[in-house]
Parts: sequence; C-alpha cells; structure tokens
Amino acid sequence: MIPPTKTFHRYVRFNTNTLDSLCEDTLHFAQPGSFNDPLDCKPTLECDSDLEQLREVLALLFERRVIEEKRVLARKADFRDPSSDLQVAKRAKTEAARELADIAYHATNPEHGHDPLENEKWILTWAIRRELLKHYERGVCCFSTTPTSPLLWSHYGDQHHGICIGYSTDRNPKPNLEKVEYGGDRRIKTSTLIKAFIHAEPEAVDELDRAVLLRKAPGWRYEREWRLIGSQGVQNSPLLLKEVTFGLRCSPSVKHAVVQSLASRSKPVRFYEIHEVPDRFGLRRRKWGSADFAPPLPHVAESVTEMLADFPELNGDSPD
Repeated sequence: MIPPTKTFHRYVRFNTNTLDSLCEDTLHFAQPGSFNDPLDCKPTLECDSDLEQLREVLALLFERRVIEEKRVLARKADFRDPSSDLQVAKRAKTEAARELADIAYHATNPEHGHDPLENEKWILTWAIRRELLKHYERGVCCFSTTPTSPLLWSHYGDQHHGICIGYSTDRNPKPNLEKVEYGGDRRIKTSTLIKAFIHAEPEAVDELDRAVLLRKAPGWRYEREWRLIGSQGVQNSPLLLKEVTFGLRCSPSVKHAVVQSLASRSKPVRFYEIHEVPDRFGLRRRKWGSADFAPPLPHVAESVTEMLADFPELNGDSPD
C-alpha cells in the first residue's frame, strides 16, 4: 500500500511540452520502445505447453488484436453498424485459422528441422511472443521516489538544467502506481499465458502484467522506479501536482517561467532547488522563494546612456 504522504518525482528537461504539462496538468505516457533500456518491456517466452495449448493461446491473442484493430478503423470512419461486431469477430476467427494453417505448413519445411511438430511448437512460440508484445503496447509514465539522485538528474533532467516535478497520490480515485521490480530474468512461461488468457486466473494475469511491464535488470535499481500504466500519449494526470524542484544548473529564467505559470493554480505548489553537499559527491535540496531572484525578473536591457539618464551629472550634462 502506498502511503498518502509519499511523493513521486518525475525528472524532465524544460521545454514547451513541459510548460504545457504543468499548465494543463497532464502527463505523457510513453511507448516502451522509446525507453533508453532496449530490454524494458521486452520479455522472452519459454515453451512448457503442448501443441494444442500453443495453438489455442495464439488464436486467442491473434483474434483479440484483429478485433481491436477493426474497431479502431470503424471508430475513425464513424461506422456504427450494430452487426459490425459480429462480422468483425467472424473475420478475426477466419484470419486466426489462416495464421495457424500457415504456421503448420511452414513447420514442414526441412530447413527448420526434421520434426514438423517440434518445428511448429517453435514457430508458435515465436508468434505468441510477437502477439504478446502487441497485446502489451501500453503507455508508461515513470517516476522515482528520490528528487536528489545525481544520475537521474544527468540522465533525465537535462544534465541538471531541467526540473523535477513531484506528485502525490492524494486523489479520488486513488491512482494505481506500480513499483518496479529489479532482478530475476526476462523469461515468461507459456503455461502462465494459458492460465492468464485462456482460464483468466487473476494471479496469472497479475504475474504476467508484472513480468512484462514492471521488471527491470538489477543495474537500474538506483532509479527507485514506480510506474503508471495507461494509454499512450498525453493524458490528464491522475496524480496531484504538489512540488517542483529546480536542477543545480537550472537558469533563473526557467525558474521564473515555471513559478509564474503555476502562480494562479488553485492548489498551491511548493518550490525547491538543488544544491551541492559540501565535501561530498551528493546533492540536497532546500525550499525556494521569490526573494531568491537576484536580480529580479523579468529584466529590461538598457544601454549605458539609458541607465545614466536619471543622473545627468554622470552623463556629462549640466543640471538645470
């Protein structure tokens, strides 16, 4: 259970998208293929099922994908025929049967080996993994529980020039943040897929979700990561924006832009800035206030003549 006082931090570079996100209270759910870890959300599949079970789970995953793709096309075309769902389901079954027949045919190719049944199991396992990855094409939004990680500031906070946005789960309904697990391996057994998709066992579904979306290599443990899972793209934030931390190299103009953008927010936001820890390779943060602007912003550029206009004696002019 997540403590209501816990803060989840999102390190970002400052740009117009960041400003839009702060002003409109949105979050971007990324496609996992864009992550800097190419193994993230990319499990491997270990076959421990018989041929009929593999055929059944592939057909199910294939049909679900085809049905969803046809529904998306129908929505885009504003097509609302009540009988369309039945027609789409029939079409999906036909295409799934054709896919299984093609796999069985290719399994007889001697280039794959001399045992057609074993060849078919191998091809089916590969096809199931392909469909599994398409099934889990979700959007992921990543957070950390620490705002003072030098590595996170370097990797995600624009080399300390960016900001770190802090959120809480103090919302109704409560957001479903999931903790990332580090370690283990990338393997998922086909028997888990059978339990999850064919028999709809809740424990298997949860195990599968976590294995695909919430498992990373031990080397990423320093990130202390939690995730929101949702549709890809920009979504309204289910979290409560509560604070912004400015990076060690964050410019005064960025601080000014962020503070002014959030000044009229109905739920006030706290501001912090990062500082070095003397004599140690560490960072700490402290509260930041408008009085910290020196000189005040926005600044108006003036020439020397303009600056001395109120002091004619200094400008070489005789006072009246």
